[in-house]
Amino acid sequence: MGNAMKATAIIPSRYGSKRLEGKPLIPIAGKPMIQRVYELAMTAKSIHRVIVATDDHRILEAVKAFGGQAMMTPDTLPSGTDRVAYTADELAIKPDEVVVNIQGDQPIFTPSCIDEMLAPFETIPGLDMATLACKITNPREINDPKDVKVVMDHQGFALYFSRARIPFPRDDDEQSVDFYKHLGFYAYTRRFLDLFANLPAGMLENIEKLEQLRVLEHGYRIKVAVTKHDSPEMDLIEDIERIEEAILQQQKKFRGNDA
Repeated sequence: MGNAMKATAIIPSRYGSKRLEGKPLIPIAGKPMIQRVYELAMTAKSIHRVIVATDDHRILEAVKAFGGQAMMTPDTLPSGTDRVAYTADELAIKPDEVVVNIQGDQPIFTPSCIDEMLAPFETIPGLDMATLACKITNPREINDPKDVKVVMDHQGFALYFSRARIPFPRDDDEQSVDFYKHLGFYAYTRRFLDLFANLPAGMLENIEKLEQLRVLEHGYRIKVAVTKHDSPEMDLIEDIERIEEAILQQQKKFRGNDA
């Protein structure tokens, strides 16, 4: 990627949601969730521009209202990856440039995580794709299918992603096993993003409903950057109180650091 080069972050954002319609526009501590995600992405050192890719004019107008950049994409696109690939094409991003896909429902992620995810592109020749994971500290997440787990090889490349508990301790000794949760951030070269978006869906992808498994099923590799920082998602209306409390704690911490 080169020290002088920086990545473009694209936030795919749909208005329709099976569990929570209009989720990107729901206020979180006084700001629409999409604004919080956008503003955090802008503060990552390795990001030089952020674009919201949406299929809904309400989201487009909301982003413009807070001074952000947004682009309309066709409502026929089947996934967030397709929305990111479409936007990268419209922006004429070069094949070797890196594109970051940031999920629009993670309003309290730590921006330095993006820098951690992009670092391998500087050190691993020919790297196509990277993602993020963190060590699980909450035992509930080990068996919760909402929290996707990942296992890696000794070089830190993903072996498998699953909603199930992986690895599975045969002797039921969880205390001696480290479990890792996959976080919803991806980075790819523009060239590989186009390839990924055009690969046929895989069997395991369809079973687990995890799009990243398509990459592994077709024989490509995903580098997993392990971060210390979790990134809670907002899936349900009940999550708002928990996330707003976390934002309040973040603000107190920053004020304490500035004192």
